Order: sequence, then structure tokens, then C-alpha cells
Amino acid sequence: MNAQQRTDTAHRVVVLGAGYAGMAAAVQLAARTKRRAEVRVTVVNAHERFTERMRLHMTATGQRLAELSVPESLESTGAEFVQGWVTAVDADARAVRIDDDLVLPYDTLVYALGAVADTSVVPGAADHAYTLDGVEDAASLAGRLTGLRGGTVLVAGTGLTGVESAAEIAERHRELKVVLLGGRDPGADLNARAGAYVRAALDRLGIEVRCGAEVAKVLPGGVELAGGEAVAADAVLWTGGTRVSPLAAAAGLQVDGRGRIITDAALRSVSHPEVYAVGDAAAIRQGYGVMHGTCQGGMPTGVHAALSIDRELRGERPKPFRFGYYHTPVSLGRSDAVVQFTRPDGSPRRICLTGRTAVRYKETVTASPWPTYGRMRRVPASGAFWPRGGRWTRVRGER
Repeated sequence: MNAQQRTDTAHRVVVLGAGYAGMAAAVQLAARTKRRAEVRVTVVNAHERFTERMRLHMTATGQRLAELSVPESLESTGAEFVQGWVTAVDADARAVRIDDDLVLPYDTLVYALGAVADTSVVPGAADHAYTLDGVEDAASLAGRLTGLRGGTVLVAGTGLTGVESAAEIAERHRELKVVLLGGRDPGADLNARAGAYVRAALDRLGIEVRCGAEVAKVLPGGVELAGGEAVAADAVLWTGGTRVSPLAAAAGLQVDGRGRIITDAALRSVSHPEVYAVGDAAAIRQGYGVMHGTCQGGMPTGVHAALSIDRELRGERPKPFRFGYYHTPVSLGRSDAVVQFTRPDGSPRRICLTGRTAVRYKETVTASPWPTYGRMRRVPASGAFWPRGGRWTRVRGER
């Protein structure tokens, strides 16, 4: 890859991906460097529209979400937006290729390309199952569900995405039979009360839950289980695990067994320190283990990367990233929910919210990151702040 010839002396920061973590990094850093001509921030994303991944199960049932524009959000920050697919990263030349015909050189790279549903682990999943990887995918499922006058929808995966999706479909499409199928009980990671509430809500919605079932193959008309049993379905939604882009590994960045970039304490690649990895694309180790991918954890990694880059640009050392989980919100349709408060390692505390109280909490605290990005554009130079429990709290480890 031949990088574009440099024509200025500005420090070029390129952010790949405008999801939760990427936007947090871009907006925070652009706000801090807006008046510094020697710093240029460029955001690369395949689409102009911001994808609210937390709400794609709503799109999948035909509900309209707000049209959130990435370029419009960046307008007042001074950051440049480039629309296109990232097709290669050349870590040695410090350049990225966009749509195979545009090369963007960088001095610092923020890698925030996220993750998608892993349809590679089971034969037929990529060909015959729907996913919630983006607005188009969710809209495609919505069209299929609307066209069914009856029949069965099978949601493969009993994790939180599967639970939320099954509940949304069952509530919006009473004419359909919904089967939630996976290896573990729904709500298994919640405390006893919250888990029991989740299972009772699924039962109330008429959802058939099948635990201890492993999908061996996805077929045009359903799935085949590991024991050979066939389960018929008119539509299959795959929520069983995620995978990341192979671009990081192909670029020679050190990755873990799942292809995520291994970072140091400041979120820099251990093999290429000019690359910061954030969100689902990063293997970030904390005292309790490697972080799992959530918006709750992803956005703070983006903020921390921005603060660290700003510190480096000022000749200072970046500080270690420290993060603890706070809660696990679970939608159970539009009028029901569970919010499980957690210890920093994500394990459940005794306290949880249920029903309409949980709905109000969830809509107030975790409804959408868009207002948060607006606040970041006005962030004071003295520090970064993060919404926690409805309040703005100074990010730990920063000045």
C-alpha cells in the first residue's frame, strides 16, 4: 500500500469506525484539539447514519428509530468525515485503505471497527439466518416478519441480545410463535430474582424457551440440533456470539484467539503503540479479566483513548485505563425490563429493578448515546466526565 504523500506537518489521527466507542473517541478528541491546527482528526465509517446497535431489535420489529447523522454530529467539532469501507490496514506504512482506492496516512490510529454476529461457526447460519449487525439487516428481518401471517420465528442464542429480540418480536407480532433456543437459561448471569423475572416475562409473552440445545446446522426452513432433531421455523435470527474483522490480524497487529487487538494498560496495541484499540475490537485486560463487548464499556474506552492521545500530543504519558461495570439493563418489550446492578467485574449484586421502574431507568440512563456525544463536544479542558447512574462522574485515572 502506497500512502498519500504528506503535504503538511499536522499530526493525523484516523478513527476507524463510528460506533459507540469510535464516536466517543472522535468527538472527545476533536473537542480537545479543535483550536490546534497541528492536529487533524478524521473519522472513517461505512455509513453516514449512526447505528444504535442497542436498539436494532426494535428496528427488526418495524419500529422507526431516529435518523442520527455521523457527519452532522461531527460538524461543530472540526473532525473530518470519510465515508467508505476499510479494506486494509498497513501498520508498517501507517496507512489505511478505504474502498480499495483511497489511502489515508495516519500518525495515530484509533481502531474501533467493532464486531458482528458470528455466523461462521455453524453451517448454514450465514446463508439462512438473519442477524442484527446493522440497520439493513434488522430491516430485512422486519420485512420478513411483517410478511408472515403466522408461523414460527426461532431466535438462536439465549444471551441478552437473544432475550431482548425474542421479547420484542413476541410483543409486536402476537400472531407468531417465538422459540428462544440456546445452551443456557435466559438471564443466567443475573441474580436469582432478576433471572426469575426474565423467565416469567418470557413465559407471559408466550415464548417457548429451549435450554441445553446446540444448533448444529441452520437450514432454509429451520435448524438441526446437535442430536439430529430438526426444529422448523419460518425465520431464524442468529444471536449466538460475535466475531471481529480480520483486518487487524492481517495488518500484523498482535491479536488474541478471537482476533481482537491486545492492548497495554493505556489501550495501545502491544505490538504497535501508535494504534489505540477500543470497544469490541480490543482485548482489554482489567483486574477481573478481559472486558466483554458492551456499549457500557465501549464508550469509556473511546473516551480514554482520546484523553491518552491528547496527553501524548502534549508530551505527557497516558494513564492506565480502569473500568468497572455498573449495571446490566435488559429490555423485555416496550413496557417491561430488568436492570441488574453489578459489581465492577460484571457479577450481579443483590439490587435489581424490574417492570416499569426498570423501563424508566433504562430509558433515562441508557436510551441513546447521542446526547452524551453532544456533551462531549463541550467538554471542559480540565477533565472528562462520564454518565454513571444518571450522573456525570469524572473518568477515573484522568486529571
